[in-house]
Amino acid sequence: MRRKDKAMTLRSEMDAVIEKARVCRLAMMDDDRPYIVPMSFGYDGEALYFHSAREGKKLDLLRKNGRVCFEFDADVSVVPGEAPCKWGMTYQSVIGIGDVDFILEPASQRRALDIIMTHYSDEKRFSYTDAEMRRVSVFRVCILDISGKRSGCV
Repeated sequence: MRRKDKAMTLRSEMDAVIEKARVCRLAMMDDDRPYIVPMSFGYDGEALYFHSAREGKKLDLLRKNGRVCFEFDADVSVVPGEAPCKWGMTYQSVIGIGDVDFILEPASQRRALDIIMTHYSDEKRFSYTDAEMRRVSVFRVCILDISGKRSGCV
């Protein structure tokens, strides 16, 4: 990172951004072209959790190459300036790289879905029908590298 003064140095700072974020942008490769999708997610402090339909382009790409890049942002706002090149942004962001691990065992899938639901809900107990479970694919991203940056945020 070029601007060391904007770097987050503590994992707890990065975790706080992930906890605030409502969307994770997950990037993968489609042969020689990048492909990125916004996704709902869960985080347990070590790995990211996602769910998807059982079929589709995203899953095809992840099965072909499970190395991904992820991005989160929070507290984003525009800061107007006196001239166009004096405008700026306040933000906190986290970017990382990880490997996808498909979760196949039903009890583990349910635990992963609970982690996702807990990110968005104050509820702590969730139930999923067998029919719902048959329609969903669940995977985790094991984080290999992570960094955070902030500008204009406390």
